[in-house]
Amino acid sequence: MKRNAILACAVLLLGGCATTYDITLMPRDSGKLYKGVLENVGASEGRVSVTLDDKSYSGTWVSVVSDRSHGYASGGYWGHRGWGGWGMGGVVSVDNPEGGLATALLQSPDGAGLRCEFRGPGYGTGGGRCRDDRGREYDVQLRAKATT
Repeated sequence: MKRNAILACAVLLLGGCATTYDITLMPRDSGKLYKGVLENVGASEGRVSVTLDDKSYSGTWVSVVSDRSHGYASGGYWGHRGWGGWGMGGVVSVDNPEGGLATALLQSPDGAGLRCEFRGPGYGTGGGRCRDDRGREYDVQLRAKATT
């Protein structure tokens, strides 16, 4: 059991170390795949670049909702007629199922824009959507780049 706990901790730590992600985009009106890269420069922000056909977009992303929630939980008991008692508490950290949201604003050299929302890259994979200035929408997949 101790070995399993150590292995689980190692997996979580290694998953959090990945700082570069491959992006795959597919427009909703065709099956063509496009590629890009998302980099984490720390403090929940980073750079992102995507190439759609012959047009390259680049910009930044920022985290707008954390993927974790933290709080303090306590409990206790107070005896009958006011005697005795105990209490304890601690800080807890849990996954936020509605968290891990990041937004990205990208621009091409000719001034065209691409706006994206991503969820979940903190665990090695994620997804989201992008929309260009013409209203074309793209589904997005994120995968941590393999380190060699």
